[in-house]
Amino acid sequence: MSVLMEFSMFPTDKGSSVSEYVSKVIETIRKSTNNYKLTAMGTIIETETFEDALDILKKSYDILSPYSDRIFSTVKFDVRKEQTNRLLHKVESIEKRIGNVNK
Repeated sequence: MSVLMEFSMFPTDKGSSVSEYVSKVIETIRKSTNNYKLTAMGTIIETETFEDALDILKKSYDILSPYSDRIFSTVKFDVRKEQTNRLLHKVESIEKRIGNVNK
């Protein structure tokens, strides 16, 4: 099984720049899985189970909770049975048709 989860999570009460706090979340993700991609608008991870994805989401919240009274998050899931390594293969599928997409 492949569970793709794209999410963003950040404190809303720390001003206009929250990279200090988001970087703590990314450190946690980096320790939890090698299969992730940081983007300008969020982070995409791939896990083998839905529970593993939820665990990373909870760890991320637990990291931010001591620093903030209000945390905002968006989360999207794409779960597909009998597939693996979709974080890479979905991009490769497009690149086969139009060439390199990440400059």
